[in-house]
Amino acid sequence: MMSFVPLLLVGILFPAIQAKQFTKCELSQVLKDMAGYGGITLPEFICTIFHISGYDTQTIVDNNGSTEYGLFQISNKYWCRDHQIPQSKNTCDISCDKFLDDDLTDDMICAKKILDSEGIGYWPAHKPLCSEKLEQWLCEKL
Repeated sequence: MMSFVPLLLVGILFPAIQAKQFTKCELSQVLKDMAGYGGITLPEFICTIFHISGYDTQTIVDNNGSTEYGLFQISNKYWCRDHQIPQSKNTCDISCDKFLDDDLTDDMICAKKILDSEGIGYWPAHKPLCSEKLEQWLCEKL
């Protein structure tokens, strides 16, 4: 019983982040306002996100001394802040853990800043995997 109490307190004090594993069509619906942003089509976004995060909002990847967060794999080196790189430029002015929940509003705002600054090349999966033959990434339900 004594070990249950601390676990209960942890659960109360630190509620679970609401994560989501999207489907292609769910994500297409959420990201529809990004279609055409930076000259990138919605199928290109959907394909790129599939290859970098598998549509999972809780994806975290260590990448050469930095960490990338969420669906868009946003780096703590330049775009968000966390405990690992406190001197991050934090261009999006946000805590990296905000990219791990199911609310994609802040993710999309930051992704647009990345596109404005670095273009789609920020996501290396795009060119080899998502720049042609995109029919499979369309969702007929839209």
